[in-house]
Amino acid sequence: MFTPLSVRLLGDAGIGWHIRAGQKILATHTIPRVDSFSSTMAGKPWFAWEWLYDAVVGQLETALGLNGVVWFTAAVIAAVFAWVFRLLIARGTNLLVALVLMLLAVAASTIHFLARPHVVSWLFTLAWFWILDSSERESFERRGRRMWVLPLLMLVWVNTHGGFLVGFVLLVFFFLGAAWTWFRAKEGRIEEALQKIAAGKRAWRLFTVGLLCVAASLVNPYGWELYGHVYSYLSNRFLMDHIDEFQSPDFHGIAQRCFLLLLLITVAVLAARRRELRMSEGLTVLFAVYAGLYASRNIPVSSVLLVMVVGPFLPAAGVARGFFQRMAAVETGLRGHVWPIVAVVVTLMIAFNGGHVGSKVLMDTDFDPRRMPVQAVNFLARHGMEGPVLSPDYWGGYLTFRLYPKSLVVLDDRHDLYGEEFFKSYLKFVRGEQGWEEFLRGHPASYLLLPRDAAVANLLAVTHGWKQIYADDVAVVFVRDGLGTSTAGD
Repeated sequence: MFTPLSVRLLGDAGIGWHIRAGQKILATHTIPRVDSFSSTMAGKPWFAWEWLYDAVVGQLETALGLNGVVWFTAAVIAAVFAWVFRLLIARGTNLLVALVLMLLAVAASTIHFLARPHVVSWLFTLAWFWILDSSERESFERRGRRMWVLPLLMLVWVNTHGGFLVGFVLLVFFFLGAAWTWFRAKEGRIEEALQKIAAGKRAWRLFTVGLLCVAASLVNPYGWELYGHVYSYLSNRFLMDHIDEFQSPDFHGIAQRCFLLLLLITVAVLAARRRELRMSEGLTVLFAVYAGLYASRNIPVSSVLLVMVVGPFLPAAGVARGFFQRMAAVETGLRGHVWPIVAVVVTLMIAFNGGHVGSKVLMDTDFDPRRMPVQAVNFLARHGMEGPVLSPDYWGGYLTFRLYPKSLVVLDDRHDLYGEEFFKSYLKFVRGEQGWEEFLRGHPASYLLLPRDAAVANLLAVTHGWKQIYADDVAVVFVRDGLGTSTAGD
């Protein structure tokens, strides 16, 4: 929070419209059903399916500014990986191995360290897996009661992020694991007969909890229609093939290489200990591997699940085992979780104080002017320019954060709202391909705010009807003839 990490967390402009949507929810006490941020989609149906997260970050920004949003995101991320570390130790992983696995998961997850609702899904996924795994590993009567918390978690998760579907995937895996154990157990021996009875009870309880979770998931502003909307979005091949975060990982990056190392560790462990692997664990590993290789955005969740499954299969040997067991016992006994809680509280107090400690500013979070068109938007605001603004989809949320409600964007990164045909036309425009002018005619804008090196920016410089009124190292601004102001230089 006091380092460049705070700027990195604001590396995605989408948080801008999340904040403004949340503030609108809090001001009107209603959840949006139509769009109000875009000039092209104004009044058209919109699924604000992450409305609860929006309300939280909206309130935090109102009270603490962007410091509050970054504090919340950093606290959630820290909670996820601190909990991963402690769960690994609690499940028998030696201290050194737990530390290495946790650091690999953190490094792999940096690919998506962004202030967005997906980080809350990381926390829910970990809690979900822990509850289900505990019910299978430990005494059924002792831990089975935890499963009844899952419908309550689902009630929050479904209104926070679309990742709630992962919860149902894990439920199915653990149900199949219980059913398989019940099917294979023989009744001839007392031990197996008891195992069969326990597995049958666990399967029935998982089935019942699953039905309650389905019912809880319908308690959202859109009911069953949310499922149809999520399915239509995720099954759209064009959108999935053209949205960067849904692309398969490029293993030339550091985060991706750390994920690849986790995959190799997983393969090695499974090859050596496959006979000890439970069916639910095997299915979880297959899901995590597939999800992580399918889309980069899934790498954090995949990393957490792989670490949680693999960790207990990697105990230290001989003398090292005793040493690390003693170290783990010491670490647990020292109540090490107290200091992170103190750190979270202290940083929150600093945020409440405007980021100040005495006369010194320790927290002054803002969007990175090297990634976002900060100065260009300052120019628009300073000259009182109003009207629809067309920028790349990855800047749209930032423009909404800065200019709404005086100016609307033509588009932003809510790809599920705009749809396939809209983005086909938009991509022609932003790439300067043949027919690019059709997008401008179909979606009128008063101002164009574009990356300085964009192909279409060069075309507009020689296009009748538009003139450049501002330029810096990041962005250029064009205005329709007759609407401009004095030209600003570099």
